[in-house]
Amino acid sequence: MGMASRLSMAEREEIGLGRAGGESIRSIARRLGRQPSTVSREVGRFERYGEPYKPRAADWAAWLRHRRPRRPAKLVINAELRSVVVAGLRRRYSPRQLAARLRIDHPDRSEMWVSHETIYQAIYLQARGNLRADLSRQVALRSGRAARRPRAVAGGAVRSSRAWLGLNIAARPAEVADRAVPGHWEGDLLEGTRRRGSGGSAIATLVERHTRFVILVALPDGKVSEHVVARLATAMAWLPERLRASLTWDQGSEMALHARFSIATGCPVYFCDPHSPWQRGSNENTNGLLRQYFPKGIFDFTTIDQTGLDAVADELNDRPRMTLGWAKPSEKMAQLLGVATTS
Repeated sequence: MGMASRLSMAEREEIGLGRAGGESIRSIARRLGRQPSTVSREVGRFERYGEPYKPRAADWAAWLRHRRPRRPAKLVINAELRSVVVAGLRRRYSPRQLAARLRIDHPDRSEMWVSHETIYQAIYLQARGNLRADLSRQVALRSGRAARRPRAVAGGAVRSSRAWLGLNIAARPAEVADRAVPGHWEGDLLEGTRRRGSGGSAIATLVERHTRFVILVALPDGKVSEHVVARLATAMAWLPERLRASLTWDQGSEMALHARFSIATGCPVYFCDPHSPWQRGSNENTNGLLRQYFPKGIFDFTTIDQTGLDAVADELNDRPRMTLGWAKPSEKMAQLLGVATTS
């Protein structure tokens, strides 16, 4: 049985007797089965002013504090703020992204600022805003793994026997690694359910390393390399040449005809080492976010067309990112396109 959160009158009398007898706070706490910090706060309200601890006065003061009305939660009294927060959560912003973005979007209106912790409390604690009355917890928060999956031992990559493999990631320009130069992309397939008599459904995902801008590509003709490289080339055709500097992919056979893609786009393809997903870290992170839209093992990508994928990509690109100083990928890409198209 757990200990009650508030000290009882009997416990306060024990504290008073102990302090009068010169007993240490840790000793009293141990005897009562309480945390030392609980006892320290209790006696500190008196002893910091040089007064002896008084159990009855302490109990009366605690009762007054408990009955004092609490200030209503900010998300309860500010309807405009609540509406903006709910809209952001429905677009799958995290509470931290929302809190940061509110300060950017409303720099002169402190009443529109709220901490991410307040948003979390409003989702989980009915008394602090009860956002669950407006949306479900499944929609409100994005789920993630409890722990990171261990990486493979460095240098332990297995040599591939795939003759079609082109440039290894080790040959990729050094400028790609620090993300300072835009135009370098990471890509992979996101697989859906397997249907009897078919090879399963999938889409291609592309992420620009500098801006974290996402492009999703429908693959209605399946994962055959000829179709995949053609769709990827079409998806990247609207980008200026300087924003098609490189593409990093894993060693999936869907890129066996990568040379066709490079000829069509002028974009070289670099292949990761086997079993090294962190070499495409931005893409792996994005694929994890996409599983909220497309649950693993139950979603069939033949049920969504390019228009639907574009809508999902728009949502991801509209999320403020901490790594971008809480700017949005769409904003960063728009800046790059402005520079790229005028230079």
